[in-house]
Amino acid sequence: MAPYLFLCLFLFFPHLYASFSSSGSHSCSSLIQFKDSFSITEDASSYCNGIAGLKSYPKTNSWKEGTDCCSWDGVTCDHLNAHVIALDLSCSWLYGNFPSNSTLFLLPHLQKLNLAYNEFNLSEIPSELGRFTSLLYLDLSSTGFVGDKHALEGLVQNLTEVRHLFLDGMEMASVNAHVFMNLSSSLRSLSLAGCDLQGKFPKNIFDLPNLNLLNLGDNQNLNLDPLKLNRSSNLEHLDLSWTSFSTEFIDSVDNLQALKYLDLSGNSFFQGLSVSITNLSCLEQLIISGANFFGGLPDSVGNLVSLKFLDLSYSNLSGPVPKSLGNLLQLTHLDLSGNQLSGQIPRSLGNLLQLTYLGLWQNQLSGQIPRSLGNLLQLTYLGLWQNQLNGQIPLSILNLTQLEYLRIAGNALKGSIPDEVTAFPNLISLDLTNNLLSGALPSWLYTSPSLKDMKLSQNQFSGHIKDFQSKSLELIELENNKLQGPLPSSIFQFLNLTKLNLSSNNLTGVIAFSMFSNLPNLEYLDLSYNSLSLTSNTTSSVNLTSLFLSSCNLSEFPQFLKGLKSLKSLDLSHNRIEGKIPRWMQEVGNDSLTYLNVSHNSLTEVEHFPWKNIEVLDLSSNLISGNLPIPASTINVFLISNNSFNGEVSSLICNAAFLEILDLSHNNLSGTIPQCFGNLGNSLLFLNLKKNKFYGTIPPTFAMGCQLSNFNLNGNLLEGPLTPSILNCNDLEVLDLGNNKINDTFPHWLGSLPQLQVLVLKSNHMHGSLRINSSKSIPFFSKIQIFDLSSNYFSGPLPVRYINSFKAIINLEKIGSTVSYMGVNDDGGDFYTYSIGIVMKGQDRELVKIFTMWMIIDLSNNQFEGGIPKVIGKLNLLKGLNISHNNLN
Repeated sequence: MAPYLFLCLFLFFPHLYASFSSSGSHSCSSLIQFKDSFSITEDASSYCNGIAGLKSYPKTNSWKEGTDCCSWDGVTCDHLNAHVIALDLSCSWLYGNFPSNSTLFLLPHLQKLNLAYNEFNLSEIPSELGRFTSLLYLDLSSTGFVGDKHALEGLVQNLTEVRHLFLDGMEMASVNAHVFMNLSSSLRSLSLAGCDLQGKFPKNIFDLPNLNLLNLGDNQNLNLDPLKLNRSSNLEHLDLSWTSFSTEFIDSVDNLQALKYLDLSGNSFFQGLSVSITNLSCLEQLIISGANFFGGLPDSVGNLVSLKFLDLSYSNLSGPVPKSLGNLLQLTHLDLSGNQLSGQIPRSLGNLLQLTYLGLWQNQLSGQIPRSLGNLLQLTYLGLWQNQLNGQIPLSILNLTQLEYLRIAGNALKGSIPDEVTAFPNLISLDLTNNLLSGALPSWLYTSPSLKDMKLSQNQFSGHIKDFQSKSLELIELENNKLQGPLPSSIFQFLNLTKLNLSSNNLTGVIAFSMFSNLPNLEYLDLSYNSLSLTSNTTSSVNLTSLFLSSCNLSEFPQFLKGLKSLKSLDLSHNRIEGKIPRWMQEVGNDSLTYLNVSHNSLTEVEHFPWKNIEVLDLSSNLISGNLPIPASTINVFLISNNSFNGEVSSLICNAAFLEILDLSHNNLSGTIPQCFGNLGNSLLFLNLKKNKFYGTIPPTFAMGCQLSNFNLNGNLLEGPLTPSILNCNDLEVLDLGNNKINDTFPHWLGSLPQLQVLVLKSNHMHGSLRINSSKSIPFFSKIQIFDLSSNYFSGPLPVRYINSFKAIINLEKIGSTVSYMGVNDDGGDFYTYSIGIVMKGQDRELVKIFTMWMIIDLSNNQFEGGIPKVIGKLNLLKGLNISHNNLN
């Protein structure tokens, strides 16, 4: 019956069919032409998958000519007359310039247009968009459009029906915010986040009667001053993150009684969290992250009883965590991480039975973890890392059966991990690194079905590693514990394992390296500092990129290295490897190797360094002789100390423009020091040429911007002199020119180096008085801690002016160092300690590490005369003073 009626309609009213058909085909044709004006590139919508959390795919791939466009992906039609009324092409991989005469504008009945998250290549926003007079919804967020003043004005004037307008990420730096003053009173949503808007935002927007959502976030040059909110507003969602507003505005925010979402991140709150915010009884989400609070959280935060989501992370909050947070019974997400909160975690947090996320990491919280947290049965994330928590992990934590992430690293927790064989059935990631935990590993670790990451390093766990029943692990970090016994065979069944670090334990047994070939995804392996024996005569098929086998009792380069073509980091230090580096090693990571450490072995010969991208090369403490090969220009750290290299150092080493650490000490190198070393100043931090046979002069020129912090030429045959250009090395901390043949007067100008802590000029031919002729009270050597001029020919009175300036030794200037030894970090974060030779109790001693609290003055074996000045008594922190063998009375 129905088909018959439909046929009758078209027989008696043929104009309806003609209209329906022509309108539909015209729209479809326009859409096909629109599609063809762009290319399809996945990167054009990369923002979707990453930040926006949306799924991207090429929707227009389903558009086929000759088919009904009303069935196409992203297209919605009015079924009465086949007009295209909605087009959603968000996240559709569209790429290219947006044509001003686009056939898109031939769809006059559009009510909804969403082109968000495509890439239109900095095209100007087309003024023709104003033709869509029926448009109710427009989203052009993150499309690469540039906002033109005239086009935006036309848009605002013509789109009188628009209810929802989203223009996030559109470049509007040249647009005055007042262009939005005349928006329709029907507007419900306005989002202009990240548009680089300038100037003052029109106040009347806040008075629009139907406005529910306003997002002005991430417009750092946008000003909302002065603005006071009124009670007539219907706003439910307000985002003013990373904008500028006044205290008056914040104090009036409680007028927005309908508000459910408020984001004020990235701003300063000079009076702490305003009470007006805590009066918003309907508020469900409050986000103030990356802000700057002066003070702590008020107890009134407990008044926000409708709150479900609270994020106050990284906002400089101090003081205790308010107990009143326990009143927020609807809360599912609580993040107070990255602040300076102190005191104990309040037990009242155990009242938050809906909580799924609790982040309190990177604070100064102390005391024990409250047992009441075991009430949070819905919790999936618990982050308490990097605090000062102590005591034991409470047994009640075993109640958290929904927990997926447990992270309590970097505290002072002790005792054993609570154990119950069926505990944590949903746990994905466990991080208890860097505590004082002890005892055996808990049984649930071996059975947890979904556990992927296990980080338990730097504790005191003991006992054997047992066989794992679950095969889900992808990362195992157990280094720096007291585990013993053999490796369980089940480890070689983790098909998804990418990282295994078992270093610095007491593990024993024999491991055939071929076993690791069962782990196809293994990238990182560290078995260093155990009592394991590795055997293999076969080439490996593992895809390792990082392999650390330090102190593994190896006597040769292992054969399994031959198959590691993608290796980036290799550590074979502290073994018994003899002879020369075999030729086949040149093919291991030839293009990929960036880190190689074969120090503390018995290598005798190195022909050359073939690795094209090597950055860190450590051959120190071997028996290598011959000329010094020069590594690739990519080198950052080059360590060959304590060998028998001889001959001259080629100036080709100065081609290494990124060289930071160079240690050639304790060899038989000779000739003059390459003059170009002074030009490496922009990168070079650490230069140690100690105990060689260099002669001639010190490099005369140190370039502007010199970064040197340690310069050690001790124990050579250098005649000097040191030139004032070393003052370009403003960060110099250690200067050791001792045990050379420098014939010069004392370089007074060194006193103006602001960071100099160690100056050693002993055992040279230096002479003259240390008297300062200038009457100016210049602060000389204010940070000096070790001052050694012994065994020279200095004369005259002891240098009272200098000693008076030794503020670090007098204790007038606090030493702000947080490390125990003097040294320098390279770009990779590795720490290299400084070393010097000193005389203690008549004996020459080499300090391999300089303790930051060492305070020593040695002026012995000179020709100083006169009395011993009283200022010596002011040197409160002095650990050693030697003024013997002078002519003092």
